[in-house]
Amino acid sequence: MKFFGAFALAACLIPGLCSAGELNLATLTCSKYENEIVSSAGPGQKEDSINVVMWLFGFAVAKSGAHVMYGGALPAFGFALDKECKSSPSESLLEAVPAIALNKSNPMDLTTLDCGTFEARHVESARSDPESATTIMMWLFGYAVAQSGGHIFDTASVTRFASALQAQCAKDPAASLFETLTFLKTSKPWN
Repeated sequence: MKFFGAFALAACLIPGLCSAGELNLATLTCSKYENEIVSSAGPGQKEDSINVVMWLFGFAVAKSGAHVMYGGALPAFGFALDKECKSSPSESLLEAVPAIALNKSNPMDLTTLDCGTFEARHVESARSDPESATTIMMWLFGYAVAQSGGHIFDTASVTRFASALQAQCAKDPAASLFETLTFLKTSKPWN
């Protein structure tokens, strides 16, 4: 639970972000990200800022080749992405995200956490702190999309991804969370 609490605390440190819908990281420039997404907040807001940045963080970790979730690194990632985008406004997010040096604090190795344990924690977190549970799922979704070779953030697919992850964890609870995500990357259940 300490791990989930770190992410909940991090939620207070990232500025508002507007509705994501579908973001193509290859065509979304840093300038557009900064001016139309990061600095926008309004009544039509569908996706919480922390969830979008968390998705990008999961994406960045997978692109780096790591199989570790860094519990205390989200704020540093968000601020570093902001700095990268402000210094290179014409750069696409697909170029900017992997350029961020990851803060590797509080690592949790996805190869040592079994899927059944994760799912039990996630269910409890969804009951006690739904926002944190959603945030963790966004990281996993970003990680899985990057692992699969994709670069589209589609908020409509998060629910399908979460359902597929839950089903796979129920089917093979002893598999590591990394093995389960690797399995899901080939089946792409969110499409």
